[in-house]
Amino acid sequence: MKKFMYPGSFDPLTYGHLDIIKRASKLCDVLVVAVVTNSGKTPLLTVKERRKLIREAVDDAGVDNVELVNFSGFLADYVRENNISCIVRGLRDIPDFTSEIPRAYMNKHLYEGFETMFLLTNIEHSYLSSSAIKEVIYFNGSIKGLVPENVRRYIEDNHIGRICDENN
Repeated sequence: MKKFMYPGSFDPLTYGHLDIIKRASKLCDVLVVAVVTNSGKTPLLTVKERRKLIREAVDDAGVDNVELVNFSGFLADYVRENNISCIVRGLRDIPDFTSEIPRAYMNKHLYEGFETMFLLTNIEHSYLSSSAIKEVIYFNGSIKGLVPENVRRYIEDNHIGRICDENN
């Protein structure tokens, strides 16, 4: 069985992430979407919320070979212990490539069986990042069309990340 892993914070899940999930899932038997805890960032959503929203979006997209896991720790160890043959990373631009290449080489050094596959982001999503989405949310902007509909509804219905109520 061919297992790939797509790690990320997915805070929040964007249409760019969902596009990579859909495309990568066609290349393997199981795509492990690993929700990474980044201790250097203050999350918009809890891991539990992110997993729920990812599962809903993936199910809505008709992708049935995705396994969701929480992840923190050493990636090379997790990959080795869980028989993952490839890590998937999305690339939007040159800075993404520049930051991802050293990681891929280091992971290959740490575990010879490690492969990294880069998928170019669909051009219509190339400007999307979770950080940009958070900024739009913070300033009460519309995230419609930037994130899957279930994610938009959840964030807006729960007033997550907003600096003030829309009525102010």
